[in-house]
Amino acid sequence: MNMPKEKLIQVIILAGDHSFAGCRATPYLPTALWPVANKTALERLLVHLADQGIKHVTICSNGADSLLRRTIHFENHPKLSFLSQDLPIGTAGCLRDSVDNVTNTLYLVFPANIISPPKIDELIKAHNEGGSDLTLMFNPKPDDNGLMGEPADIYICNPSVIEYIPKTGYFDIKEGLIPEMLRAGKTIHAAVLQNHAGNFRNREGYLNAIANYLENLPESTIPLKHYNQCNLQNVWATTGTKIKQGAHITGPTVLMEGVYVSKGAVIIGPTIIGRNVHISENSTIINSVLWDNAQIGSKCTIQQCIVDYSARVPSNFYIEEQSVPFKPASVLNSVRSILESLKGNTNKIYCMLQAHFSKINKTLSEWIKLEKIKIAPSLALIFVCLAFLWSYWPGLKDLWNIWQRSDEYSSGLLVPFIAAYILIARRHDIIKQPIKPAVFWGLSALILAQAIRFFGLFFMYRSAIRLSIVLSIAAVVLLLFGWQIFRKAITTLLLLCLMLPWPNRIQTAVTLPMQRWATSSAVFCLEMLGYEVLQEGNLIHVGSATVAVAEACNGLRMVTAFFVISGMVVLLVKRAWWEKLIILLSSLPIALLCNTIRLTITAIIFTILSGEYWEKIFHDFGGYAMMPLALVIIVTELWLLTKLTTLPTEQHIIIIERQNG
Repeated sequence: MNMPKEKLIQVIILAGDHSFAGCRATPYLPTALWPVANKTALERLLVHLADQGIKHVTICSNGADSLLRRTIHFENHPKLSFLSQDLPIGTAGCLRDSVDNVTNTLYLVFPANIISPPKIDELIKAHNEGGSDLTLMFNPKPDDNGLMGEPADIYICNPSVIEYIPKTGYFDIKEGLIPEMLRAGKTIHAAVLQNHAGNFRNREGYLNAIANYLENLPESTIPLKHYNQCNLQNVWATTGTKIKQGAHITGPTVLMEGVYVSKGAVIIGPTIIGRNVHISENSTIINSVLWDNAQIGSKCTIQQCIVDYSARVPSNFYIEEQSVPFKPASVLNSVRSILESLKGNTNKIYCMLQAHFSKINKTLSEWIKLEKIKIAPSLALIFVCLAFLWSYWPGLKDLWNIWQRSDEYSSGLLVPFIAAYILIARRHDIIKQPIKPAVFWGLSALILAQAIRFFGLFFMYRSAIRLSIVLSIAAVVLLLFGWQIFRKAITTLLLLCLMLPWPNRIQTAVTLPMQRWATSSAVFCLEMLGYEVLQEGNLIHVGSATVAVAEACNGLRMVTAFFVISGMVVLLVKRAWWEKLIILLSSLPIALLCNTIRLTITAIIFTILSGEYWEKIFHDFGGYAMMPLALVIIVTELWLLTKLTTLPTEQHIIIIERQNG
């Protein structure tokens, strides 16, 4: 144990995804990202490991690696490797796929959903004292010091345990690895932690872990100060907290920045109030955690609850032992009021709509005159759209989060708008087609889309769930409008597939080769320009400057963005089908070429500029500058195709004869 820790210890973090959360606060937020004051549970664990001298960590993300990566903001964190699994492989499977097969390495397995992780030295000491190949850590019982309580989900393993794990498939430590080792005559050791690790799986465990954390709050971990105004005891607050006179708060309670507590409000700890939370008059918060931007109405009681990000709790609500998710309350209330007004008033509403349609008709263009549209199909279309939004709202919200947090797929946000623009541009051809609903084929396609959706839900294959969104839209178009309009819109519907992120298996398979290609191609270009370049893995040494080609610089972001651009161009220009196919297929080499140019220019600029500020500005600007370059290349490609494929105009000689009269 005299070697440095980073050479002896390999840390594996089981981050999982939303399916691990059990009773969860928000459907698509992994428990690893549930906040603890100013940091998520995962970020707190990484800070703790960095302070303990750990230099490298493998995170088993189960498909949420992009989301997890975007939430890690602190500097000097350990080097991170993400293991993204398409299907669950179990805790032992994660250990098997994460190890480096080094004989003198000790493997430490942590859950990401942990609030107060133990020190590394404590774990190593417990493992050495047990003298076994595998050590399971347990939390102490609350009342009996030193006695074994609930499992802490922390494991210390010798390299020899890997031989008892199957090479492929699902395998769990508790249910698979431990029985297999016992059958082989190996010993398993159980040890008790000095303090509760604060691991949790659901709302109840999360609140209990928060309570234990606040009882022993280490002030050095959060920029807090005791709030001494209004005779508040055991209350910590950051700057910008506003507590009105007449509010009553008892600790332990943490108030983050921007919190507003109105007159008459009561807060009873252990409680954490997140950033920019507004608590209205005469509301009571008891043993709960309110996440950022939550709004609590007046005269509410929130007891032992988790209130989601940006959730709104209306006035006069009593909520106990629940998770309060974010909901678009205004939309749901509007839909509810419309449905209630429809009851028993069909004829009245029909006449009212007909009168309004006649007035609106006078202001509309000829191509969309409402006289040509029957009210019943229009209402059916509105109802189907609302039902689609209600059914797929979690999936659409998941896509929105991916577009906002993932650089690789941020271009997907533009795809629905581009598709809508293309349909408007083609409106003259579409409205000429008769509306003949294909009920049988439309319903069959919709059933198939839902079967794919439930397959994804059952096997936790989110790519199938997202694909079912596009398939359902296509099925609804076929069901309501028929085959002729469906054929006119099929290419636009296919364009919608570009708004979906790639399946994890495909992304994992192409990421590393693309990263190697980006590095090697940039090195080649620099050498052609006369620079002395040294390539070391994904590091490019140019003179005294070093450029790291990170995973995010592999070019996948440009590939997805250029596919969107090429798809838009192909659907808008009037060219032969084979010319459009060339444009579409060329988007991949164009993306790789632009990424190589960006990396080459970035490396050259880094030899001139110094300072992280300027380097970051140019790095980000270089990515945006490649979009106009890609458009120029595509336009040039169209021009070349025109020159190469358009035959010259034949010239006919006209002879004019003059006749003498």
